Amino acid sequence: MKKIINEELIYEILSVVEEIPRGKVATYGQIARLIGRDKNARLVGKVLSRAEFYGKYPCHRVVNYAGRLAPGWKEQRFLLLDEGVFFKNENHVDMKKSQWDC
Repeated sequence: MKKIINEELIYEILSVVEEIPRGKVATYGQIARLIGRDKNARLVGKVLSRAEFYGKYPCHRVVNYAGRLAPGWKEQRFLLLDEGVFFKNENHVDMKKSQWDC
């Protein structure tokens, strides 16, 4: 049976995002695993794309599995640089140096 996005799930995802330390990043898949939904990385991305409606969360600290920044969100790079996150190139975080070890 398919699970539905509800307020409880949204806040579960956002509470994990809130725990990502300054200067570190997590992946969508990593967050999905932490909430017990291993195969729902896209669901995490969908929730984070609407996070502004639920308060202020450090969603800029979430990247894809390869460290790629969210397409079309130019501010994300500057927010991460400001926190001391390491980059491999213009659009990819250095995951070896900056991934949250949770």
